[in-house]
Amino acid sequence: MNETRGKVIAGLCALGMVAAIAVPAVAQTSEVKEKPPLYSYIGNWTIPRAQWADMAKSAEADRPALEKALASGTIVAYGSDVNLIHSPEAETHDDWWSATSMAGVLNVLEQFYQSGNTATPVLASATKHWDDLLVSRYYNWHPGSVKNGYTHVGIYKLKPDAPDDAVEAISKNLVVPLLEKQLAAGNIAEYEIDTEAIHTGAPDTFLIVYVTPNAEGLDKVQAAVQESLKGNPLGGQAFGSMTDMSHHRDELIRTNATYK
Repeated sequence: MNETRGKVIAGLCALGMVAAIAVPAVAQTSEVKEKPPLYSYIGNWTIPRAQWADMAKSAEADRPALEKALASGTIVAYGSDVNLIHSPEAETHDDWWSATSMAGVLNVLEQFYQSGNTATPVLASATKHWDDLLVSRYYNWHPGSVKNGYTHVGIYKLKPDAPDDAVEAISKNLVVPLLEKQLAAGNIAEYEIDTEAIHTGAPDTFLIVYVTPNAEGLDKVQAAVQESLKGNPLGGQAFGSMTDMSHHRDELIRTNATYK
């Protein structure tokens, strides 16, 4: 079998498995529909440990401006995170906000540039810094604030022969139905499936993100995932057929966040 034919057959197999799981998934839940785009700006920082307390103060200093933007409708959510599982390549902290337009996130960023908040001593102490601008069309949350919650980020890379609508199929038929149940049960406060709006990494990467109000929520979501795989093994096969698990990475983050 030549390589091109092999890729075509693999892609058809992936499509077949997604079709096989689509009917039972939709039959058990309301139809999952794509939502208007939600943009999230994330500033990632690697901060020396001696400055971690100053980073917390910096996040608190940013809060009035973000609260004002939230109240005006410029943004719909904001927060700050501390990475709990450290690695040489990863950030220690991040700050983020989300809006239903790219203009919303960029207008808030411009305010921080003009106020000088992007050039504080603690940010200048960072040994690494990078930004992400993500977009999601599958998301939901409970309005309100999360204090010292946990965010789980699953980072995945599609296989070269994955269907063009692979992220859409995975979201509609696997991820959203499961996380909507967890949201309704109060085990999570927010979820989103993200891709890059501005590509600084591989364009075939997507993120599955959910926020739990406490550590117990992490266990409950993981238990629900395992139960889902047992009850719908084709779902796991479909996911595996479209993603290159050798590139899979996770992040576990301590989160303070507010959602409108």
